[in-house]
Amino acid sequence: MNFLAIRALIRNDLRIYGTDRRAMLIGILVPILIAAFFGYVFGGTGNAEPAKIPIAMVDEDQGAASRAIVVDMAKAPFLNSQSLDRQEAERQVRAGKLQIAVILPKNFAADAAQVMSGGQQKPNVEFLADPSQPMSGRIIEGVLVRSAIEEITRGEGREPFTVPFSISSTNVTSARNVDYNAYAHSFAGMTTQFILLASIDAGIVLLLLRDRGIWQRMRTAPLSKAQFLVARSCATMLISIFQFTLIYLIAIAIFGVRVEGSVIGFVGMALALCFMNSAFGLMLASLGGSAAATRGIAVLVTLLLVMIGGAWVPSFVFPKWLQKASLAVPTRWAVDGLDAVTWRGQGLGGALAPIAVLGATAIICLAIAIWRFRWED
Repeated sequence: MNFLAIRALIRNDLRIYGTDRRAMLIGILVPILIAAFFGYVFGGTGNAEPAKIPIAMVDEDQGAASRAIVVDMAKAPFLNSQSLDRQEAERQVRAGKLQIAVILPKNFAADAAQVMSGGQQKPNVEFLADPSQPMSGRIIEGVLVRSAIEEITRGEGREPFTVPFSISSTNVTSARNVDYNAYAHSFAGMTTQFILLASIDAGIVLLLLRDRGIWQRMRTAPLSKAQFLVARSCATMLISIFQFTLIYLIAIAIFGVRVEGSVIGFVGMALALCFMNSAFGLMLASLGGSAAATRGIAVLVTLLLVMIGGAWVPSFVFPKWLQKASLAVPTRWAVDGLDAVTWRGQGLGGALAPIAVLGATAIICLAIAIWRFRWED
């Protein structure tokens, strides 16, 4: 065995690796960022404030005990509770702004106290629930039972043998009689991620043209830099639309995903996302300068966008400040917009803001690409 040749090959590979400082940095930085992100979101060192479950309390009883229950729920450390009327609470659950609306019926406290005294008919507490958050209901139910029993039996010095009320939970979406499909949310996140990842190839292909000697021939075409980049953007957008269409056709045919909301809104979301993707790839190419540099930048930026945007982990589990910060990234709007027109069943209005944000982001990215792209060899 020729150990000298083997050692020489090993040294050469290590030398090549060491000369590409950007790739070496990305290879170390990316796993650190991902690990730090998930570690922080799911508790960190234990000192960070946990994400709170947004709920609404609807007090139709308006008695002393029911008002005390509402106050107790607002004090729970892992709940972000607000008092609303039934109509507004249901509207916010349908829009995905709240996870659950808890409705205490009229005569709730009196009927529950009667049950503890031997009555048979338990009052019914309604849960209007966002179906994408199934675990929240169990947590809220536990807090509610503890608080209700404590307030209803206050001063009586006795504990009930049974929970003196029943709970009925109803899943609500923006469209009536629409069942939740978890695949719909998964496809929204993963489609956004992989459409965005395709922009890496679009940017790198553009830069490889220069390395392979094709650039000078392409520049002989009667096109300005802006026209050339717009043409490249259109081509990438068409490819992205093809990918998007195939992904959702499979989602519809095999996984039962349905456009329960506005079809026009869904088409608009597809076009806006693909437009943003094409412009994003060109911007990366203009900032990277070379294929190797662009690949490193693209991997880092894309991973950050999909993490913060909720493509991997739903944004509702983020700390409150990160939920607000995520609204600054287009991927959050892409996932929310696709959710809105699929399983949430919202109309065109639910897609207009995401479409506007994605379109504006695409225009900004395209403008930066035209401004920074080096036209000369």
